[in-house]
Amino acid sequence: MTRPVTASGNQGLQLEQALIFEQDTPGMTAVDLPAAPKITERLGALKNTQAIGLPGMSEPDVVRHYTRLSQKNYSIDSGFYPLGSCTMKHNPRLNEKMARLPGFADVHPFQPISTVQGALELIDTTAHWLKELTGMAAVAMSPAAGAHGELCGLMCIKAAHEANGQGHRKTVLVPESAHGTNPATAALCGYAVESIPANAEGRVDIDALKAHLRDDIAAVMITNPNTCGLFERDAILIAELIHAAGAYFYMDGANFNAIVGRLRLVDLGVDAMHINLHKTFSTPHGGGGPGAGPTVLSEKLAPFAPVPQVVKVGESYIAEEHAGFGAAKQSYGRMKGYHGQFGVFVRALSYMMAMGGDGLKQASGDAVLNANYIMARLSTEMTPAFEGPCMHECVFDDRFLKGTNITTLDIAKALIDEGVHPPTMYFPLVVHGALLMEPTETESKQTLDQFINSMLSLARKAKSGLADAEFKAAPQLAPRRRLDETKAARRPILRWTPPASSAAKQAAE
Repeated sequence: MTRPVTASGNQGLQLEQALIFEQDTPGMTAVDLPAAPKITERLGALKNTQAIGLPGMSEPDVVRHYTRLSQKNYSIDSGFYPLGSCTMKHNPRLNEKMARLPGFADVHPFQPISTVQGALELIDTTAHWLKELTGMAAVAMSPAAGAHGELCGLMCIKAAHEANGQGHRKTVLVPESAHGTNPATAALCGYAVESIPANAEGRVDIDALKAHLRDDIAAVMITNPNTCGLFERDAILIAELIHAAGAYFYMDGANFNAIVGRLRLVDLGVDAMHINLHKTFSTPHGGGGPGAGPTVLSEKLAPFAPVPQVVKVGESYIAEEHAGFGAAKQSYGRMKGYHGQFGVFVRALSYMMAMGGDGLKQASGDAVLNANYIMARLSTEMTPAFEGPCMHECVFDDRFLKGTNITTLDIAKALIDEGVHPPTMYFPLVVHGALLMEPTETESKQTLDQFINSMLSLARKAKSGLADAEFKAAPQLAPRRRLDETKAARRPILRWTPPASSAAKQAAE
């Protein structure tokens, strides 16, 4: 397949777009500003003597530039996104409308407490829903994201051990099937980390876990469902073993979207779990944020929750801002300024109230159904990493490519030419050549079938051995061809500089 060469460099109505600095026309401006008044300079040697480098452009050129760039971005609003809730799922527009209400969008943390009663009630109501859905005794609302919530939970565990005279517990157990942030969080909290292997079914090896239980174990961090898309069926047994050893059971809630409304964490024996509101309750998460990671806590850990804490006294809401006072007498202190990601709370509560308990239960069921539908249909040509049903995401390894010259990366790049954003590649790390697909609950059967048909076609083509060159050249229909990703990561170019010839010309003038 050869791309046509055009005089303009454009491909159809997808226009080639230069960097904004390359479009500079000296003296061009979209505004007409009055001359700056004369002032007494006080910058001395720090006074700028050169142009600051902003490009001169007209308003139409600026609008066209950013509009064209937006057309090159793939998003959940334009098509199916197999990366699922881990990165982005559908965000109902009602949530955005609520978050933009003046009383919520314009709120400020330094306002008098009497003027933010509605905002504090919203935080308290969101917390109530999270406790209802998990059965846990308390929830810390201030953590800013998932990993921050993990840190919150471990700091509560550490504070509880120290308060109980168990400060010698310095080790956290983390299974191979857990999220990669888990060991990092434990290390950041000052713990040594020991890895627990997975069994042949992709779940925690119970015998290995038992062998690691000692008097210095502080906690175990289990991701459930785990990164292989599988439910840890021995979660209750794990909790019993951990508690018998005097440690706490931390559960990573990144995959809560698969079980919300279906079970309560308290019934699994969980002591702490962060909830990624951006994964389970539909708040935006593209581009690295915003996120929120409220952490639910058991009765044993609730007294150690961080401040600030919203408390209702009579008919009014107050905020406990400092450890050692009121409801925060045993709090380990503050881990974030103010009250968490308030705009995310608005969106999450809007979603929960619109869905209701029955709607949230259906959403988690639909997410699991969609993932199993994909796995069942693709299993005719591809190789699932593990036998049996999955939860909200399904994982394939690269055994179906054995004997070919095609890799997981080639399949992912070819998907772009099919008009599909690639799924997660080479993760989880315990699966060789992994392709992880997470459809979420909102995708229709028609959308899933279109994706599945593309995947099946590519799998058959790869096995035929007749399209190796096509795979290695993919993507051919995207605005940019395949990049050297290793070089881009190791030698990134983060700053634009004018070409040498251009600089020399300016110097001559």
